[in-house]
Amino acid sequence: MTPSCLSPLASSCQLLSVIASDWESCAAQLQRFERATPAADWQVVGAPIAVSLGKSGLAWGRGLHPVVAGSGPEKREGDGCAPAGVFAITALFGYGTPNPAGAGAARLPFLLASTDLKAIDDPASRYYNQIVDQSCIAQPDWASCEDMLRDDQRYALGAVIAHNSELPVPGAGSCIFLHVWAHEGAATAGCTAMSLADMRKIAGWLDGAASPVLVQLPQAEYERWREAWGLPPFAA
Repeated sequence: MTPSCLSPLASSCQLLSVIASDWESCAAQLQRFERATPAADWQVVGAPIAVSLGKSGLAWGRGLHPVVAGSGPEKREGDGCAPAGVFAITALFGYGTPNPAGAGAARLPFLLASTDLKAIDDPASRYYNQIVDQSCIAQPDWASCEDMLRDDQRYALGAVIAHNSELPVPGAGSCIFLHVWAHEGAATAGCTAMSLADMRKIAGWLDGAASPVLVQLPQAEYERWREAWGLPPFAA
């Protein structure tokens, strides 16, 4: 496919760039960027952050980017891959407070975890790839879901990644988040994970008014699409 001339970052002023060495890598480096206006140049924010990816690496997901065929695997439910591409960051979630950075209110919608808050990963459910309060649903129709209030710290704080969210395709992957890792370097089932301290740093920086996006790619694909998508240089 020829790179599109329309950048999926055209309206964004905040960028999380996550670059892995290749499609199979379970580890990557995250760098924050921001710009004053969509016409301005991207500026680096802070130091790089070590993150973990899916246990099976990366696969093309469904996001803001054009469909990319033939250059890598495609994301499927349960494949253990984190989605590759460009994705909006739409909300925060956590166990106890809507101001995760400890200063000021969150600048994205905040989902307070409870025993009724569920992320639906059953492709047969009409609620597939949605986070729902099951106490508000008269007839739950799912056979499987993720508890957003866990007995560990992985969802103590996180961000919702809009993968497969626009007219969700059943089986194309669901419940993609930024969240806290089980331990340093631990791979995930398909999300992007980091230390709690780094997750707090990112959550306090994200601003819905800046239309934040996640760009997550193997390094070769990042370089392939950098000019067409208006991506900043990424120094490993």
